[in-house]
Amino acid sequence: MLYSIKQMAEMSGVSTRTLRYYDEIHLLEPAKINEAGYRFYSTREVDRLQQILFYRELNFKLSDIQQILSSESQSIQSVLHSHYEALIEKRNHIDSLIRAVEQTIAYHKGEIEMSNEEKFAAFKKKRIEENENKFGEEIREKYGEEAVEEANQSWMGMSEESYKEMQEIESELIERLKQFNQQKNQQKEDAKQIVMLHKKWLQYTWSTYSSEAHKGLADMYIADERFTQYYDEKAGVGAAQLLRDSILAYA
Repeated sequence: MLYSIKQMAEMSGVSTRTLRYYDEIHLLEPAKINEAGYRFYSTREVDRLQQILFYRELNFKLSDIQQILSSESQSIQSVLHSHYEALIEKRNHIDSLIRAVEQTIAYHKGEIEMSNEEKFAAFKKKRIEENENKFGEEIREKYGEEAVEEANQSWMGMSEESYKEMQEIESELIERLKQFNQQKNQQKEDAKQIVMLHKKWLQYTWSTYSSEAHKGLADMYIADERFTQYYDEKAGVGAAQLLRDSILAYA
């Protein structure tokens, strides 16, 4: 029996956009593509998707999943060991975050004193953890461990004043994107302003900027439905696509 991409998505809970992306990176190719270009999946692909989702649940990178599904047991052991070390590191990070939150709770109970810097550090740690849980894997896969760690360090070293400025820029970016999304006759100057705001926002945490990396991030806004949802919820349906297209055109 063959399943259409829509049936496969409904059955698995994986979006059709993600299934197309898995096909593009050769992680899960359909059993058949008809003359009209429609994808169809057999039981074999259903089983493979089940395996992929299992490893995704364990926070494996897509590249590691690709390797596991096509490797001998020795290679699998190597990948699992690397993943184990990463989990230990993540646990240590979570333990650190828990301690920071415990301090904050104790402060609000009047049990200890905290400086403004300490309060802000606890908040930043919480924000990093939230971002890691949502997008950490995809960002690391695209830009590498070193780049992500540098960005996190920049975030932790950011002053409260810089943080407020960054938040204000993002608010302006969302508002302009929302207005741009509602325009019938969209002007390229408006698109350029949006791109410049997005660039300025990124530079608060990026140690170095390149248009190539900027465009790569923009592609992720469409490839990953969580990024798409973030902008579409804040600035209207289609906002993520508009932002991505603007960045590709003017970054």
